[in-house]
Amino acid sequence: MFLRHPILSLVTLAYLAFVGWLTLSPELPLGDGTDGLVWQILDLLDRIPGTRWIDYADVEFLANVAMFAPIGMFFVLLFGRRRWWAAMLLSFVLSCAIELAQLLFFTSRVADVRDIVSNTSGAVIGALLVLIVTAPKARRLAQARRAEAAALQRPA
Repeated sequence: MFLRHPILSLVTLAYLAFVGWLTLSPELPLGDGTDGLVWQILDLLDRIPGTRWIDYADVEFLANVAMFAPIGMFFVLLFGRRRWWAAMLLSFVLSCAIELAQLLFFTSRVADVRDIVSNTSGAVIGALLVLIVTAPKARRLAQARRAEAAALQRPA
């Protein structure tokens, strides 16, 4: 898998390192308190009519979904369409590991089951997106394999 897709493997590992840095740093890397990225988004939404109902938990949930969508995409591309379930399962396990590490090792971090739900949801969305986008080519390849198999079975 890693030898077949070395560049994709490196990009995936780099993205996983970024997610690790973002989720496992003792301090919040994107700001703390009212100067963080989530608060900046909330300030922006507060100025847009009709979006004042969106709160911190909503933005944080969607940010986690967005952060894990590429992980689901990368894992399906690495493991292949047939192992889509493994990509989703590994994403779930990764999310659980992050939350467990936050619970056990980082007093400045808060482990939350909602993060597992949002992270896994993001990974599932990313995996499904790759499956949908690659479906036409997968169908063409399957038809070509069937045609080739049928040609090999015909008597000469």
